[in-house]
Amino acid sequence: METAVTGSEESGVAEGPVEAAAGREDGGCEGLWELPVERCVRRAECGRCSRPQKVCLCPFFPVHPLKVSTCLYIIQHPAEESRVLRTVPLLAACLPGDKCKVLIGRRFGEDRYPELAAVCRNSSTLILYPGAEAANLEELALIFPSPSTIIIIDGTWSQAKDIFYKNSLFRLPKQVQLKTSISSQYVIRTQPTNTCLSTLECAAIALAIMEKNDGIQETILRPLQALCSFQLQHGAQIHHSKEHLLKNGLYDKPMPKNKRKLRRMELLVNNVKI
Repeated sequence: METAVTGSEESGVAEGPVEAAAGREDGGCEGLWELPVERCVRRAECGRCSRPQKVCLCPFFPVHPLKVSTCLYIIQHPAEESRVLRTVPLLAACLPGDKCKVLIGRRFGEDRYPELAAVCRNSSTLILYPGAEAANLEELALIFPSPSTIIIIDGTWSQAKDIFYKNSLFRLPKQVQLKTSISSQYVIRTQPTNTCLSTLECAAIALAIMEKNDGIQETILRPLQALCSFQLQHGAQIHHSKEHLLKNGLYDKPMPKNKRKLRRMELLVNNVKI
């Protein structure tokens, strides 16, 4: 004699738990499909700065692009392009288009970038990258010809180091660095040391030096200050430098196992320039 397993009324076997649950679910959803669906409305964005209109940065940009003779070439690591809170777009919005050129990539060969190669070979071109061989920009500006071109690498320190040392073109221009003790105002992003600056801040100081106009620095920093202020008002936290966190026992991440990285952190704690 065969036993019915269909769970139908004809078989006389009670519904299983799965079929019962399905029945209850169908009954519970009855009528839900007829409810109106709210459309997702995107926040209105500013066409110039691409920020939500409530936190638009345009009032903090100069009314007209700054008149400068110095040309900037920003060499941007591809990873920076996807970051939401970048400083290079703020910098570009303050300057004429022909005075702030952005090139994105990791490798810059002469064949693919002939214009950049010509710029690097020009005697009036400088590259802003710190190091033992770098001259102090403020001292060099006194004797350097004007107009000039400054190349700045945009990325984390490890990314900038990779770009600088693996592209022979970038060792052709005169290497310079900023001699400053000011702390970064880009407080919504963690810096390695207390004196590390964002790309925008480096550019602002360098332009002020080369153009002999401190007002340029103040003007370019204004949108960065507004950006940080808006972010802090909407829940962002102030980011202290890694150096500050280590020295004050506030670094809460696991220490690196890599000996080279561990050594760098020890140098930060001991206030040794790296």
